[in-house]
Amino acid sequence: MHQPTPPSSADDRLPGSRSKPPSTADDYRLPGLRSRPPSTADDVGLPGFGSEPPSPADVIGPPGTHRPPPPGAPPPLPPTATTRRTPLPPHPGSPPGAPPRRPSDLPPTHTALICVAVPGLAVSTERAQLTGEGLEGFYRAGRRLLSRCHVRVAGREPLPVHARMTAADRARFVGTLRASPDAGPDPDVTVERVRRADGTERITLHSAAPRPLRLPLEVALGTDLADLSAIASGRTGPELPATVHDSGLRWTSPTGSSAVTADPPPTDALASAGLLRWEIELPPGGSASVELKARLDGEGPLRAVAQASATTPLAPARAAGDHPGAAALLRSCVDDLHALLLRDPTHPTDTHLAAGAPWRCGLAPAEALAAARMTLPLGTRLAAGTLRTLARTQLTDGPRSGMIPGPRRDAGPHLPPSCTATEATLLFPALLAEARRWGLPERETEELLPAAEQCLTWLRTTVGEGTYLSDPHPGGPQRCETQAHAHRAARLGADLLDAFGRPGGPGLRQWARSLRAAFQRDFWIDDLGGGRPAAARAPDGRLVPHLGAATAHLLDTGLLGGGERAPGLLDKVQTEQLARLLGSPMMDSGWGLRGLAAKEPGFNPFGHRSGAVRTHETAIAVAGLIAAGYEKEASGLLRGALAAADAFDHRLPEMYGGEQRTDGSAPIPHPAACRPAAAAAAAGVLLLTSLAGIRPDAPAGTVTLRPAASAPLGEIVLTGLRVAGAPFSVRIGRLGLAMVEEAADGLQLGV
Repeated sequence: MHQPTPPSSADDRLPGSRSKPPSTADDYRLPGLRSRPPSTADDVGLPGFGSEPPSPADVIGPPGTHRPPPPGAPPPLPPTATTRRTPLPPHPGSPPGAPPRRPSDLPPTHTALICVAVPGLAVSTERAQLTGEGLEGFYRAGRRLLSRCHVRVAGREPLPVHARMTAADRARFVGTLRASPDAGPDPDVTVERVRRADGTERITLHSAAPRPLRLPLEVALGTDLADLSAIASGRTGPELPATVHDSGLRWTSPTGSSAVTADPPPTDALASAGLLRWEIELPPGGSASVELKARLDGEGPLRAVAQASATTPLAPARAAGDHPGAAALLRSCVDDLHALLLRDPTHPTDTHLAAGAPWRCGLAPAEALAAARMTLPLGTRLAAGTLRTLARTQLTDGPRSGMIPGPRRDAGPHLPPSCTATEATLLFPALLAEARRWGLPERETEELLPAAEQCLTWLRTTVGEGTYLSDPHPGGPQRCETQAHAHRAARLGADLLDAFGRPGGPGLRQWARSLRAAFQRDFWIDDLGGGRPAAARAPDGRLVPHLGAATAHLLDTGLLGGGERAPGLLDKVQTEQLARLLGSPMMDSGWGLRGLAAKEPGFNPFGHRSGAVRTHETAIAVAGLIAAGYEKEASGLLRGALAAADAFDHRLPEMYGGEQRTDGSAPIPHPAACRPAAAAAAAGVLLLTSLAGIRPDAPAGTVTLRPAASAPLGEIVLTGLRVAGAPFSVRIGRLGLAMVEEAADGLQLGV
């Protein structure tokens, strides 16, 4: 395939092609595309945003510095105010004059086993011992309760032979040792450790010795009670002194206390060494266990949302069929989504998803809405809880009235940081409209309608007499994906307003038609390879031509009534060309969709928006390509994502390396990616359910199926989904035909 490149002069254009603004890769510093001024009036963050350690998705650059321009590119756009950070102090104990720790020095997560039941975490290495290094430890609400848990049996460390996640919230470790003098080369004692995110660890000794054994078990404990943000930046202090407390140990700092209790109580407890000791007697073939519980003082046992609720907001969907990885992927994704559930503290019946572990165990509005939308096949309760939670944060005064607040996010080397508040505000009415189609009761929909109306009013007010939606600060670019989000919000929002007899629908549709016509003209770059959509447009009309995964959102048009998809911003010829680009080796790494095309300036296979594979956008591309009829390109991305999932034990990270897949290779993990992540787990649900093409219209009592005719995974059966508030199951055969096997009473199959 010929690599499409932006023309650098009129001579590069095909005869008869439309002229375009003189924008090229050399127009890197676009006139009129200014950085965000340092004005607090432009901050639309929720209280507390930025208080947690930065995810790779939010790290803009090392403290006090800015990302250098990519090779061969002119200087980047001026840094925005959000890139100005105070340098962190050196790590305690580092020599005078040592450089401060950089965000790029985040403790690695790619080799960690992360047990999650937010707000609880347990982070371990495969060796099972907690040493206090890096991220290791038990956490509650961002504070490390226990950083060191070192086990010795008969004065020796067990030899680690096995480590595996057994569920989203627990891991199992197995070690062995030889305790009998005449045991020979075979271990005769097995040490099993089951570690859970709720702060519990159960240590079990199993004996295979032919005679009774009496073995001393020692557990050395310690903690620094550090915040996760301090751990991320390398600013943890020394271990705190312990005191004997009840049947264990206790640690106290100026900011709080934690304790570890043991059952059965230890034979000896030595506070100065942080040591608990038992004399374990094992009969031949016998076992004995010790259970440790780490808690913050004054808090009871952790009960995660999924465990504390009589019913969870997510249906227990399952997959079966020809592809060996489909069942494991869906099971793992649903498990991770349950582990990431959070309650609104002021309205505990409303749940939403935390962004990801370990770095972002709180609310990220745009990602919470996107994840809730991708999980609509699992029911509408998560969508309703997320919408209600965010409606309570909606701004009601000033020029930003109607916006859902959110932080800024790095957008890669070619654009200034993006505003996730804009994305969340546009996702809100789209999610509400689609949740209604999937079965959200009319009463709940109507209760949320005023917040959706305010989002749509903000959209029309902000655009004003213009056509495009710009970033909400002076000189902000008009991003390709922002126009796609705005167009979808207008089309779906108009239908929602009409359904409840509210005004404003015709005006939104008229603006959406104008946006579509203008976008096809103004955002399309003609070149010898067939053209491409621009990544963004400066206020003066100049284009940012770099091809990236954000263009996949142009295919995510939204669901209307009667099983119809909303029209997109591109015409049929442009959509076909975009499908070809997304399926090309430039964008398809063989493991999923790259954030930036491989031949673009600034490409970095580990850059989170400059070349790494992002699971969320891969799923958006697959679903959009299937819906648009480009199954060949969708199948390549889908199979690559499932192959990556298999390599990651079916727990997809938020991103991973964008290196090209070759025979015998494996996807390369990103050392600082969240895993699990809400958007990645929800993307796994979307990847599989998009094969069935389920298009419900619960108010009309119908469901339409538009399955992938090529059946890229062979036969697949999806059970335990929810449509119109009832269980829904569908089978897609090897010939690409779909058959409903379970559905709500009275639900009719659409055509």
